[in-house]
Amino acid sequence: MHRYFIELAYNGSEYNGWQIQPNAPSVQEEINKALTLLLKQEINVTGAGRTDTGVHASFFVAHFDSDVVIAHTQALTDKLNRFLGKNIAIKDIYTVHPDMHARFSAISRTYKYYINKNKNPFTYPFAYRPHPLPDIRLMNNACELLLRYEDFTSFSKLHTDVKTNICHLMKANWEETDEQLVFTIKADRFLRNMVRAIVGTLLDVGQGRITLEQFQQIIESKDRCKAGTSVPGNALFLCDIEYPPCKL
Repeated sequence: MHRYFIELAYNGSEYNGWQIQPNAPSVQEEINKALTLLLKQEINVTGAGRTDTGVHASFFVAHFDSDVVIAHTQALTDKLNRFLGKNIAIKDIYTVHPDMHARFSAISRTYKYYINKNKNPFTYPFAYRPHPLPDIRLMNNACELLLRYEDFTSFSKLHTDVKTNICHLMKANWEETDEQLVFTIKADRFLRNMVRAIVGTLLDVGQGRITLEQFQQIIESKDRCKAGTSVPGNALFLCDIEYPPCKL
């Protein structure tokens, strides 16, 4: 059996997330169908994680196993890009060690969330525009508090099957451009709905709805009901996944 990594990007607007869902379109299902047809064997890809409905990935990794050696991975990449719809782009396919796993071998993942400062008809499908515009200084002060913690139960979707809500954050900050406020968060792992819940609560700080002290109390409460409302998924992008050296 030969294992391959696929690097890809997708616009999640028309999908119910990455993972296969009953009676709903998913990115995983589209790639499974395409690879099964092109390789003439049953293929099931495993993704680096789940993205929620409407969330995008400018960089994503999945793996699959093949009974035979794929001699020309670039040719397969080209065929997949012709076969798949406009919302999925295959960047690269390469052989990896059989022990490498798209999800469990990942060292870190990075997400970005985009907020438009002004009405923009060209970027609105991929950005959020809250009212009023938040104070970036206050939100970055809250990010400094966020980085002190490892238990993010307060920002996790309720009733999930995860064994632990511990995540090790490596980065969390806001940056401002002429057109947007951009939130970047990097960690070894993320909980379901975690980034959108964090952004929603940071906006509460930036808009003056809660104080920094209250933000800290929300984290320590380990109670999702006390955190802010999750922001829309259309402005969230998975943009990087890091692995140890894995190409053969």
